[in-house]
This record gives sequence, C-alpha cells and structure tokens, in this order.
Amino acid sequence: MNEKIRPYLLFVVVIIIDIAVYFLKPETGSLIFMNTKANFKQMLGVLPPIFILLGLMDIWVPRETMIKYMGEKSGLKGIILSIFLGAAAAGPLYGAFPVAGLMMKKGAKFSNVITFLGAWSTLKIPMFLFETSALGARFSVTRWVVSLTGVVLMAYIIDRLITAEEKNEIYLRHKEDFAG
Repeated sequence: MNEKIRPYLLFVVVIIIDIAVYFLKPETGSLIFMNTKANFKQMLGVLPPIFILLGLMDIWVPRETMIKYMGEKSGLKGIILSIFLGAAAAGPLYGAFPVAGLMMKKGAKFSNVITFLGAWSTLKIPMFLFETSALGARFSVTRWVVSLTGVVLMAYIIDRLITAEEKNEIYLRHKEDFAG
C-alpha cells in the first residue's frame, strides 16, 4: 500500500461506513454527519491557535533551554514544569499531542513528555476550580492529589517499560514530522 495513503486509511473507512449508515438508516446517518460537523468546527476553533503557539515556541525556545529545564538531567524541575504546563493549558487533549511532539523535537525527557500529557488530561486548573465550586474543596484536592500521583507514577512506569530503541524511534519520527 502506498505510504502516503496509509495514514488516511482509517479515515476513509470511517467515511465509507458513515455513508453506508446514512443510506441504510437516514436518521442515524444524519445524526452522524451533524456530530461530525460540530466536531470539525470545534477542531477548527482550537487547532489554529495551538499551531500558532507551536510555531512561536519552536522559534522562541532554543533546544538548549528545553534540554536544560526538561531534558534528561532536569530532575524534579522538569517534572514540575511538565505538570505546570499541562495543568495550565486550555483546550481538548488532542491539542496536547502536537505540543508533546515539539517538546520531543526540542529534547524533552520522555517521562516529562508523558507527565505533560497526563497533566493536560487530568490536572487542568480550570477543571479543578469548577470541581471545587461544584463538589467541594475536599473532593477536588483529593482527586487532584490522587491524579497527580498517578500521572507521575505512570510516566515513570511507562518510561521504564519502553526500551531506548523504541524511544529513539518515537523521537526520530517527531523530528521528521517537524522538519517541514
């Protein structure tokens, strides 16, 4: 199969299934297309600002700075910075992956990238504030501390389970993706 088509194969299959559902059951098919349209609009509202910020980060943050604060020898400050960046971020989780890819390109430690993704998905500050007002401070703080512990622990475990060769392959793939 052509290597340029392969990444889009699942997308094409889903579209074909959606069209088949539309013809077999028009009500369900219409609902599918309305949801797809709403999701597409949401992505168009979120992704352009993320890509603009990625471009600025790529230009303004030197690789040496990323390595110093989030690289292999960053220690606790790399973990804390990863948590802060993920928790302070806005937007859906799919917006975190291009940022994580750029972090990898710039030399961030693998476990810090995983920590960032975990923080983005579970430790967001706006969500914490909403939770506190809706469910109370005790619940919110408990959930946040448990989630924080889980994020750091899972990043450590994943970092240990993935071999150096697999990490190198992931890093090389992201360098190629951001090469232009």
